[in-house]
Order: sequence, then C-alpha cells, then structure tokens
Amino acid sequence: MQRQRWIATTPPGAARRPRTRRRLPYFGPPSYNSPPNWGFPALAWRWPTAVPGTSTDQPVTVERVRAVARHAAAMMWALAALTMFAAVGEVWRYVLLLRSRTGALPSGLVGASDALVTIAGVLAVTFGFVTAAVALWWLHLARHSAADLADQRPARPDWQVLLYLLLPGVNLAMAGVILAELEHQVLRRPATERPRPTKPVKIWWAAWAASGALFGFAIVWRFRDSVQARADGVLLSALNDLAATAVAVLTALMIRRLATLLAPIDPTTVRYLRVLRVEGAPEPPLRTAKPLPSRR
Repeated sequence: MQRQRWIATTPPGAARRPRTRRRLPYFGPPSYNSPPNWGFPALAWRWPTAVPGTSTDQPVTVERVRAVARHAAAMMWALAALTMFAAVGEVWRYVLLLRSRTGALPSGLVGASDALVTIAGVLAVTFGFVTAAVALWWLHLARHSAADLADQRPARPDWQVLLYLLLPGVNLAMAGVILAELEHQVLRRPATERPRPTKPVKIWWAAWAASGALFGFAIVWRFRDSVQARADGVLLSALNDLAATAVAVLTALMIRRLATLLAPIDPTTVRYLRVLRVEGAPEPPLRTAKPLPSRR
C-alpha cells in the first residue's frame, strides 16, 4: 500500500498572525531639554460646524432666554407708556370736540392736540412692530429651552406657531393656546397630559382677545361718515390705546413670570461664599507609604 503525505499550506489572502511587540520597560515621564513648542491651539471649545453629519444648531441656554426676556419686558413697558400717551392725546381730542359744540377753539390748541395724537400714534405703531419682533424671538427661544429642560419636543413646529400668530383673527384664539403649551412645558408637566392654562394665562388671553375684537370693531366703525360717528371713533381710538396698554403690561409680566419659572435662580444675584473653617469633620485617612524605588 502506497503512503500519502499531506502538506497543509496557508491559503492565499489569509491574514497573517500579528507579531507580538516587545514591551519596553517604563523609564518615567518624558523630559525635554527646553520647554516644548507644540500643544493644542489656544481656543475655547466650540460646537462642530464643519463635520459632516453633525448638527450645527447650538442649544438654547436658559441664560440666553433670560437675557432676551429682560429686553422684551423692558420694551413692553416702554410700549405701554407710548400707548398710554396716545390714549391721553385721543381723550384730549375728544374733550376739544365736546367744547367745540358751544364755540370756536383756538387754532394753536387744536394744532397741539393733532400733533400729540399724530406723534404718539406713529411712535406707538413703529415701536410696537419692533417690540413684537423681539417678543416673537423670545417665544422661539423659550419654547426650545422649555422643551429641552422638560426632555420633550416643542408642541408645534416653528413655522406653524409663526403662522398662527401672524394671521389676523386666528391669532386671537391661537395665541392663548401657544402660550398655554409653553407654560405646560415650563412647569415640567407630562407630555401625555393636556395643557391647562393657569389663571395668569387666562387673564392675558382674555385681554388679548378683547383688545383684538375692539380693534376690529373700531376699524369697521370708521366706515361711517356721520359727525357723531367720527366723534365716537375718537373715543374708540382712546379705548383701543388703553387696551393696548393693558396687553403690553400683561405681556411684560407674563414674560417675566415664564422666564423666572424656567430658571428660578438668577446667576447674577447669587452671592459667592468662601469656606473659612470646617468643624466636626472626621479626620482624613492616612496615605499609604510609597515604595522606595518609586520615582513619584
């Protein structure tokens, strides 16, 4: 019987067994003859902006929301002062109309009244648009910050919120809904629970809806051409200015309230403390002695 000899060889393309590297003994930390010039750049840590597949949006911080809230609230108080100034001008004009029934009025007095009403109205409308833009920006930041703190998603997308707030008539009903949803997340309520507005939100919502309805009624009233209708239109303008004042004041208070609920503690008002001594603390454990050949 003829013997057969089998020879095993490594198939082509098979991975070779890695060589074991010889481990050198530890000679201690590195040392240099002179201070090295290499190192990391002197830059603060930044969010990635050029890495593919990463998000470039920075998270909204509570400090940022608080800063924008201070500006928005201050602008709302300034807007309230302007609308009150405009209401005073309209009341003065109505008083002059009542006085004109019994006699002629001085031209200077009438001109001053017209100038007061015009200047106050233009300033209130112009500053109102700027204040509304800042308030919308605060609302955008507050919604995202509240959603992050509550570990939830915003109740509505940003484009839908902006559309509901800018459509005339629709904003009278949806502004309170959006504010109630924001308050729901600010209070860290469960996402499965239906948002229920609190009393401050209900008061703001009622003032906002009443102001919008009064504004629409005043616009329709101006289509009447009688003298009495024009006089009543002046009184309606004064009521509109007073309603705008109330809405501006309530909005400033609401912004301050929600910003405080987001961050109850203001870092700028925290008093820094220093430890002078410790009494009654246990003694720290003794450190074990190092071996003699240790270099450290």
